Amino acid sequence: MNIAALDLNLLLVLHTVLVERSAAAAARRLHVTPSAVSNSLAKLRAQLGDPLVVRSGRGLVPTPRALELAPHLRAAVRELERVVAGNERFDPATTTRSFALALSDAHQICDLPRVARAFAAAMPRAQLRIVSIDHFEAVGGLAGGEVDAAVAPATAPQAGQHSHHLYEEAGVLLVRQGHPAAGKPVTREVWASLRHVDIHLALGRGGIGHRAARAWLAGERLAFDVAVVVPSFLAAAVVAANSDYACGLPRRVAEALAPVLPLTPLALPGPPMAFSIDLVWHERTHLDAGARAFRELVIAALASPRPASKRGRRARA
Repeated sequence: MNIAALDLNLLLVLHTVLVERSAAAAARRLHVTPSAVSNSLAKLRAQLGDPLVVRSGRGLVPTPRALELAPHLRAAVRELERVVAGNERFDPATTTRSFALALSDAHQICDLPRVARAFAAAMPRAQLRIVSIDHFEAVGGLAGGEVDAAVAPATAPQAGQHSHHLYEEAGVLLVRQGHPAAGKPVTREVWASLRHVDIHLALGRGGIGHRAARAWLAGERLAFDVAVVVPSFLAAAVVAANSDYACGLPRRVAEALAPVLPLTPLALPGPPMAFSIDLVWHERTHLDAGARAFRELVIAALASPRPASKRGRRARA
């Protein structure tokens, strides 16, 4: 018969009757009336062309056809129960699930080693997949369904998203060692003489960090003479180390690259550029036990001490 024409709830009733061998006991287990069980059995008998169970004394005895169906129904119900309840029984130590985290190359340099160590310890059989900001944007961001979470500068709350504060970051301005501006106070006149390497992380556009830098420049009323545009922080650092152009980097990236690139920081005019870094995820995965365990792992690996984030858009992991 065509299974599309079959009410699958009737099979659940039959399974319960076969387990209990009583319509009344099956009704109690299913939280329905005995007459509802009897009506369901009648419909299934008509559809399958078999009596399925017959009364014997005070109980019900299955027919050969029902006995043939019984182990298959039992396996199907157990599998459905496992699938439905599996999310709450998530076991980090045994899961083989894949988790995707979006990181800029700056976060790949500074944050990924700690996340990878924590991931290997907590989820030894799972897979960690790091995606670039370009890829993250191309697949629709957090709403696209491919990425579980992203590490990014904090922004205004967005509908359908949650965030948790990780740490505070500061920006530094770097030039090559031996640059004419090296070792001198960066007055507004010195700043005006500099040409810069700009960083567009996402599909040729300035990303969140880029907007934070623009906001700082606007607040300080500083012009920004762009000479070169690159798609990564590492590329900006390499260009600056081999030219007279200046580049702005997160302080932790500058410190990580200091042993391998001949760069020196300049003292910025005005207050330092500072911004918060968050872990961000979508409402789609907010209640999923596996995704929650992964977020807690990332937060524990990266978070700096700070009061707990607020419920709502700045939510718990």
